[in-house]
Amino acid sequence: MTRRRIDLVLFDLDGTLADTAPDLAAAANRLRLERGLEPLPLDALRPLASHGARGLVGRALGLAPGDDGYEEARLQFLERYEQALCVHTQLFPGMAETLDRIEASGRRWGVVTNKAARFTAPLIEQLGLHRRAACVVSGDTTAHAKPHPAPLLHALAACDVDAGRGVYVGDDRRDIDAGRAAGLRTVIAAYGYLGEAPQTHDWGADHAIDAPPALLAWLAGA
Repeated sequence: MTRRRIDLVLFDLDGTLADTAPDLAAAANRLRLERGLEPLPLDALRPLASHGARGLVGRALGLAPGDDGYEEARLQFLERYEQALCVHTQLFPGMAETLDRIEASGRRWGVVTNKAARFTAPLIEQLGLHRRAACVVSGDTTAHAKPHPAPLLHALAACDVDAGRGVYVGDDRRDIDAGRAAGLRTVIAAYGYLGEAPQTHDWGADHAIDAPPALLAWLAGA
């Protein structure tokens, strides 16, 4: 049976659309410096970048939700990040061209992230993408965040696109789980952060790409 053409490409933000790890790591290291600790190298923090404050505060300070001082540190981390959220952040190599060619093919694209809107909206604007994205769904747009399918279903409804004509691209297992639960085809951004145990063979995705432009060939044949 011939599959229907994909008309909407939805991207996760951190680790998929944009390399946000340098600015997230900088915020985490500011917490360390304020506590008299040496900064950690980017490579030590980068795998946790898709896990937000919980992952980065955990790695930087060894604190977990429920620990004394965790909530204070989490709020401090978010404040530091908000103050400088697009200093070193940039689109992954090849992503700008990929977005151009998605648009040239008559398709639309959007963003679905667990990042709160207070960070997502200004970041998308500073990356110069706010007028181009067909939708931007943040972690607090719906009542549930990924891996719940609600954010992706919201994006599909906002764009008036059936799930069978959409694909979700992400670098974390919860992205693939959410996409599959929403009825979307799914693609792993294997160039992204992937977490600390990047074994993606059992995630159940339809495809994996090592660089953004590889998505174009997959779309042409999907």
